[in-house]
Amino acid sequence: MSWREGVVYQIYPRSFQDSNDDGVGDLAGITARLDHLVWLGVDALWISPFYPSPLADFGYDVSDYTDVDPIFGALPDFDRLAAAAHERGLKVLLDLVACHTSIQHPWFRDHPEWYVWSKGDAPPNNWTSAFGGPAWSRYDDERWYLHSFYPEQPDLDWRNPEVVAAMQEVVRFWVARGADGFRLDAIDRLAKDTAFRDDPPSDEPFGLPLMEHELGRDLRYSRNAEWIGEALGAIREAAGDALLIGEVYLPAHKHVHYLEHLDRSFVFELILSGWDPAQLRAAIAAGAATEGRFGPGAAWALSNHDFGRFSTRFGRANERAAALMLMTLPGTATLYQGDEIGQGTGAAGDPPYDRVGRDGFRNPMQWDGTRGGGFSAAEPWLPLTDPQERNVADQRDDPDSLLHFWRKLIGLRRDLGPGFRMVESEAGIIAYERGDKLVAINAGDQPAVVPPGEPVLATSAAAAQDGRLAPGDGVLMSRA
Repeated sequence: MSWREGVVYQIYPRSFQDSNDDGVGDLAGITARLDHLVWLGVDALWISPFYPSPLADFGYDVSDYTDVDPIFGALPDFDRLAAAAHERGLKVLLDLVACHTSIQHPWFRDHPEWYVWSKGDAPPNNWTSAFGGPAWSRYDDERWYLHSFYPEQPDLDWRNPEVVAAMQEVVRFWVARGADGFRLDAIDRLAKDTAFRDDPPSDEPFGLPLMEHELGRDLRYSRNAEWIGEALGAIREAAGDALLIGEVYLPAHKHVHYLEHLDRSFVFELILSGWDPAQLRAAIAAGAATEGRFGPGAAWALSNHDFGRFSTRFGRANERAAALMLMTLPGTATLYQGDEIGQGTGAAGDPPYDRVGRDGFRNPMQWDGTRGGGFSAAEPWLPLTDPQERNVADQRDDPDSLLHFWRKLIGLRRDLGPGFRMVESEAGIIAYERGDKLVAINAGDQPAVVPPGEPVLATSAAAAQDGRLAPGDGVLMSRA
């Protein structure tokens, strides 16, 4: 199995490890904890943005694409991190925020023509920001600028060849410094309708959850324009063979044009699913049907920094079955830091840092049971969640812990054969084949019979012993 089909470990750098006791994680802290990733068995790490930023959107408002924010260190710290990761056989993926910059980026001052503008007394259309309100803000008496997210994040004009060339240089800069790939942030927002037409009323469901202000609209012009392939092709040209994973907030069946240039795209049907057999089956089927440049096109995740913790969403009783599901799906599996110990949703800052309520998905990593959780000797920037109940050190010492279960799953993932096929089963059971292995998970509320096979790894000692699975149990079986 290539690392591209392996496991990517997402690191939110502010919350992974603080190396200088200022309460905020940093690049040197990541380097110091790489052996945890090696022990866990993952193939790559994806680091959320560490570029200079005024933090209107906590790093996703970039003010310099080719430097490190001083709170995280400096460029030599990244060089040491990349070298240390590569010495351990780990690949390094970065976040590429290509749709927009910070309004404080020098480009906005020095190259205003690199952004999307409209003249007039009012916004040119009904497009809305992802976080609510109009997607246009007045700049002066004559002009409005477009922002698909916060007003502090003006959108770049990817129809301008100078923008394309500048962003290609950003990609080449980081590849030369040791990046092995990129997660492309909000990439469906890169291409908008150049005629600025209104998003019309919708006559069919979007296919994924929408914010209240987006309901009832066909979002065909404010994102995902037909020329998206030109922009993606330019990124691919600069990236060469580097892995490209797209954050495409569209139903998986609409990822076709993205996967002509990208290797993977996240399956939001799974990230946003509840613990419901019908929802999970539909999400898995949708993602498994996608094809990328190197086989399966799906990037699977259960949690991330934006959409919450799967242990909270699915429930503690279903943690191991959900882990089994994630680690046996075809494509790339992404594990968010802390999920390996069952870290749940934490408390927000006081006052909250994030304007749309995502603080609780970003609390510091819990390395041990001390007050600071082994994350920092200083007061952490966000409160820890529950370090006495869940931490790496205690679970490392317990071979029956959730952490050890994740490690076993990651090791077994390499033995899964090619191919994927859903298997008919009882109502509450999700079952599918991977080569000569069969996965069965009970996401229902009643015990159910599972297809026959020899158990290889089960979520509990009783799982599948009598050919039945209790709710919340799962099993990986050999059918050879």
